[in-house]
Amino acid sequence: MKFGKEFASQMVPEWQEAYMDYKLLKAVLKDILQIRQRNVSAPMVASTPKGTLRRKVSLYRAFSGLTGRYRGSPQKKEDEVILVSAAEQEGSEGQYRTMFLMPSDEGAEHELVFFRRLDDEFNKVINFYKKMVEQVMKEAEELSKQMDVLIALRVKVENPMLRLGRDDAINLGSFEVSSSSIVHPSNGTKPGGSHMDVIQEVEMTSEEMNDEEEREGNEPNTTNHRNADRVKLSIQGFKPASLELLDHVKINLSPETPVSTLKEILMSSTSDLSFSTQELRKAEESMMKAFSEFYQKLRLLKSYCFLNQLAFSKIMKKYDKITSRNASKSYLEMVDNSYLGSCDEVARLMERVEATFIKHFANGNRRKGMNTLRPKARRERHRITFFLGFFSGCSIALVVAIIVLIHVRNIFKSDNRGQYMDNIFPLYSLFGLIILHMLVYSGNIYFWRRYRVNYPFIFGFKQGTELGYREVFLLSSVLAVLTLAGVISNLDMEMEPETKSFSAITELVPLVIGLVFLLVMLCPFNILYRSSRFFLIQCVFHSLCAPLYKVTLPDFFVADQLTSKVQAFRSLEFYICYYGWGDFKRRSNKCNESKVFKSFYYIVAIIPFWLRLLQCVRRMIEEKDKMQGLNGVKYFSIIIAVAMRTTFELRKGIMIWRILAAASSGIATILCTYWDIALDWGLLRRNSKNPWLRDKLIIPNKAVYFAVMVLNVILRLAWMQTVMGFTQAPYLHKKALIAIVACLEIIRRGIWNFFRLENEHLNNVGKFRAFNSVPLPFNYEDDDKDG
Repeated sequence: MKFGKEFASQMVPEWQEAYMDYKLLKAVLKDILQIRQRNVSAPMVASTPKGTLRRKVSLYRAFSGLTGRYRGSPQKKEDEVILVSAAEQEGSEGQYRTMFLMPSDEGAEHELVFFRRLDDEFNKVINFYKKMVEQVMKEAEELSKQMDVLIALRVKVENPMLRLGRDDAINLGSFEVSSSSIVHPSNGTKPGGSHMDVIQEVEMTSEEMNDEEEREGNEPNTTNHRNADRVKLSIQGFKPASLELLDHVKINLSPETPVSTLKEILMSSTSDLSFSTQELRKAEESMMKAFSEFYQKLRLLKSYCFLNQLAFSKIMKKYDKITSRNASKSYLEMVDNSYLGSCDEVARLMERVEATFIKHFANGNRRKGMNTLRPKARRERHRITFFLGFFSGCSIALVVAIIVLIHVRNIFKSDNRGQYMDNIFPLYSLFGLIILHMLVYSGNIYFWRRYRVNYPFIFGFKQGTELGYREVFLLSSVLAVLTLAGVISNLDMEMEPETKSFSAITELVPLVIGLVFLLVMLCPFNILYRSSRFFLIQCVFHSLCAPLYKVTLPDFFVADQLTSKVQAFRSLEFYICYYGWGDFKRRSNKCNESKVFKSFYYIVAIIPFWLRLLQCVRRMIEEKDKMQGLNGVKYFSIIIAVAMRTTFELRKGIMIWRILAAASSGIATILCTYWDIALDWGLLRRNSKNPWLRDKLIIPNKAVYFAVMVLNVILRLAWMQTVMGFTQAPYLHKKALIAIVACLEIIRRGIWNFFRLENEHLNNVGKFRAFNSVPLPFNYEDDDKDG
């Protein structure tokens, strides 16, 4: 693989604009190469007026900062091609500029442009790297303060009666001082339960710190000492952490669960520390997440530094090769001596985070701690591809077998065809809709990966646990094989003449498949992608309990998927009615005559939209976002439209319900279509760089965006077949037509998924937001007063 592709593949997706633009510089070098090749192939060229050439060179000299921008520039040596130094003008501190020392050569104006672009890219990288290092240093300081409080809380929880004075306090720095020995001063033993994972630790004296610095090769530096806030300790024996910290700290209790939300509503709960074991456990979990996210940021920042240094090295060597010059040595020396090449704060922070995490959260077990901080990425396995091909082939073979059986048995002309479609088809259509949604999601994952949409970060998957498109495709293929095999077993149209009923074993096949599917989803054992299954179940549960849970992107994304499965929920309702109160042996039921069934026919269609409405209400109240209120109005209009359409469907022949259904559905469709395209997808921007689209697009072909906007409108109008009475078609049963409309809605939702996440990804890119913000467990009273 060429370096350009490898460089692009290793980028942090949200930081793409902050990396060196290797493709741009490579294009400039390509122009230089073409000019040199043209000069070699055509040595006899027309003479150029000297004045014009002189004016061109003068122009490019001014453009590249060669006139009056440097003071006391070093003298040119015979073999030097460039001189690099930092600009000294006011407001240009730290901006590197390159002086090209051969402006009179042929094609030199293009080389001047190259070095100008090179300097711009290098300064961009330097400024971004400095900004990010400053951020992580501030975060490190805050984590250090949080660790001090956590250690004091551990001591207090394990020794409720322990009281320490000011003289007994130890100033702890979690990144610098390995002193957090929670050891009782009287007996020298650990004063608590094993769940604390607190180990006996030995303090480092100032001499040991100096020895460590010498081993690391770090010279004394006032900035480093200020950032690290080193503490010199010379303590006899072990002493516990200062408990005075707890007098000025409150615990952050955000209402994220139903219990905490109800407490927040019903009573004015205080956030003071009560020194309980539960509070300590939650604080430890929060700190572990914060350390993991912080360590991941440090890893990617270190990778950012290395990749950009490598890119500058590659582009300069390519320049030397094309121009037959020797400029890379001077430029790369400057890169090595710059902040990008000489700053070691990130590497030192990584070592201290590792030491702190292993000591406080892994009981001194380095392997356990590093596995938590650096989880291994999932490997692509050949057996996944093998089973995917096997079950996909079986699915195709079963589809062909069903088509042949229908043709041989002449099922379309059977007298019992209507009975089959009314009773058996809805049972299997439920699995068909689930399979289609899984296939669409598999396609989403494929295109997200192809266009480098960081879906694991957006959804908040634990690193290494996210499913790829092959895994999702495999699961859908397995379910398809089970479903199609069940269809073949239930394809009989005639009852047995003796019993005048169908075989009970074959009639129970859909129920067995449903139970197997449910057991696999709820299986507690670590098989069949347990992490992903439980993540989905958790999101569904949070959606069902809205607005008692704090609404996150995965929760409302899953709730949006549920709104496209109205027909699947109705099939599930029929499933329960058919096997609970119907005569499944004779393929007959009286569900449509039951008032309870009709009532739930309304409810199951409205519930998904009602849940989204509640999520919008919570976000509007919690985030003070008026747009969430408007989003709630949109879902309220959908609820009215669904109720009107359902009423018209159950009470056919009444014109007033048809009018109300058409009017409410038309209003809801207009609102939803505009919201999808303008807000969820971020399109329809008149004054953008790409008219009626966005400034930033992932798909190169702009026609795709216009096509999907039109397609979204067409698929949104699928409800017209129920409102206008197009419920019958030649050779097509009503149940089949309803299933087709439901499939179209799932396909529309799949298209929406891709562009919704694309828009979310681009918003993160615009803000360089590549990490989840983990709320820290403790809050300082002094900070509140200052605020």
